[in-house]
Amino acid sequence: MEKSIKAPSGWLGVLMQIALIVLSVVSFKIGGAAAFSTIPLGLLFFVALFGYAVINPNESLVLTFFGDYRGTIKANGFFWVNPLMVKKKVSLRARNLDSDPIKVNDKLGNPIMIGVVLVWKVKDTFSASFEVNDFVEFVYVQTDAAIRKLATSYPYDNFDDDESDICLRSDIEEVNDLLENEITERLAIAGIEVMEARISHLAYASEIAGAMLQRQQATAVVAARRRIVEGAVGMVELALDDLSKKEILTLDDEKKAAMVSNLMVVLCSERSASPVVNTGTLYQ
Repeated sequence: MEKSIKAPSGWLGVLMQIALIVLSVVSFKIGGAAAFSTIPLGLLFFVALFGYAVINPNESLVLTFFGDYRGTIKANGFFWVNPLMVKKKVSLRARNLDSDPIKVNDKLGNPIMIGVVLVWKVKDTFSASFEVNDFVEFVYVQTDAAIRKLATSYPYDNFDDDESDICLRSDIEEVNDLLENEITERLAIAGIEVMEARISHLAYASEIAGAMLQRQQATAVVAARRRIVEGAVGMVELALDDLSKKEILTLDDEKKAAMVSNLMVVLCSERSASPVVNTGTLYQ
């Protein structure tokens, strides 16, 4: 578990080293046995040089002492720590992962191309440093696994799966929430905070894209025709009711059938109707 610690200012280390220089000069001038103290003082001065650390904004410094985790410095500035400690900088900045589209089979077995954009950052420096071998690679691998799991759990669309409540193409908000939750669970072990996860690319694979496009077009045409027929039936029904209520003319079953046929042809045709003048009667 992460433990935040404070470190002394680096300027104190600078003052300490200045003091070591002064002591070394004084010992050398005194001479005699005191002159031999300049050697350990010089060695101490050299070792102290490795204790300085500069931590920039949104950076942290993880400290270990002979394999023992001592804590993490998250404050910004110039510090001096024990030179024998191993120092590892871990960035706390937000990072973007724009994955290349990968080919995956959806729930119905159709090959699709899917890619995501992930915004993440390190939240727990201890977990990121010691729970996984390489937390950046871990993010890439687990994101890829989460994409594949999501794609195989839901169909691309619900044309062939009417029982599916969620499909990848139309329910994008729900799918993004599911994806973000899945990635968050997978990256929790590495101390990673997922800020945003969303699908950036979604399409059928090239080998079936043409056939699926034709199917979508056919489905759209059928839906449009159904709506046109429903509207036409309503208009014919309204016309017959108005003619009957206003007693404009009396129509028997044969005349009604002829009128319904003509109106349906006019209303459902893709082209403008060409009027035909009948000089006889409906029965000729």
